[in-house]
Amino acid sequence: MPIQVADGRYDRQELISWWNQDRLRAARVLVVGAGALGNELLKNFALVGVGNIDVIDLDTIESSNLSRCVLFSDDDEGSAKAEAAAAGVRRLNPEINVTGHVGNVMARGVGWFSRFDLVVAGLDNREARAWIGGVCRRLGVVWIDGAIEGLRGIARTFVPEGPCYECTLGEVDRQIMSLRRSCTLLSAQQIATGHTPTTATTSSVIAAVEAQEAIKILSGRPDLLAEPGSAFVFLGETLETYRVRYEEDEYCLAHDSYAAVKPVPFENDLTPSALSRSLVPTNECVAVEFEREIVIARRCLTCKSAVADCRAVSAMPKADGQCPECDAPMQLDFRRSIGADDRLFTTPFSAMQLPPDDIVTIRSEDHRWHVILEQVG
Repeated sequence: MPIQVADGRYDRQELISWWNQDRLRAARVLVVGAGALGNELLKNFALVGVGNIDVIDLDTIESSNLSRCVLFSDDDEGSAKAEAAAAGVRRLNPEINVTGHVGNVMARGVGWFSRFDLVVAGLDNREARAWIGGVCRRLGVVWIDGAIEGLRGIARTFVPEGPCYECTLGEVDRQIMSLRRSCTLLSAQQIATGHTPTTATTSSVIAAVEAQEAIKILSGRPDLLAEPGSAFVFLGETLETYRVRYEEDEYCLAHDSYAAVKPVPFENDLTPSALSRSLVPTNECVAVEFEREIVIARRCLTCKSAVADCRAVSAMPKADGQCPECDAPMQLDFRRSIGADDRLFTTPFSAMQLPPDDIVTIRSEDHRWHVILEQVG
């Protein structure tokens, strides 16, 4: 009588000829968003055995999330989505190393994203998508985007070459984003443009497509991807699907690449001036460029009062968007680049409240250096 050998946890999927469970086990994936899509993504990654997962979300669980989020239970209401989702992953598969991060993804240091083999998102606003798309493009990290509305959804993979997320935006999209960034200080909740109708079924479909493409990449088979830089569109009402092929905008400002990034300790007294002297051989620094807006002043358009500042906009509380004199919204004056004659040139990076692992670029006339400000200790 033949001996029965017990199947391993991943036995059935390992029967797929190109599947590489060892690579999945060693992979590190970032899931951005722990709502309906994020829950399905995390569930899929846990079940197939992606070994290391980070999930980030700034929100807390409401009653309406319980009908669309498989990892949440009634007892989780009021808890942070990222932490509850991470706990749910551990229940599904104790072999997975999973970490939940509570906060706004756009407030994280850009260098943090270089730790991941892949970024997969389930977001609901243009600003966060554009920000993640630009970061991943510069760092050479593949990212997969998903979105749902009602019974419809879309999934698309963006690689470091070809069309990017910003290439898909129209002029109206860009105008809305520009207006919102240049106006008053918006909280992350305000940037999200309201509640979007979603269902658990559509979330499952789109997240499954995202996860399937992610598995191909993590298994070392990017050749199996279903045309990067295009979109899979699902119409749940009629069960129709089709693809949208994006054109690359050769003038897209998001198309940049960091060939090499040098780590430098993020010490309290480190200034742009000192950093540039250590990197530029001829001491001819032309500019220091930041990955985020640095607010230099807040101006009230109502009473005309002004407040000097020198902080990253991502570090500013919502209250600072209101005038201290008349409580009206304030307009932010910010910079993404400074020269050697700017007052911020001798201001410590720590005073600007840049997040740990953020990247700054030192530029001379004919060269540039990209630096990760690594957290000390």
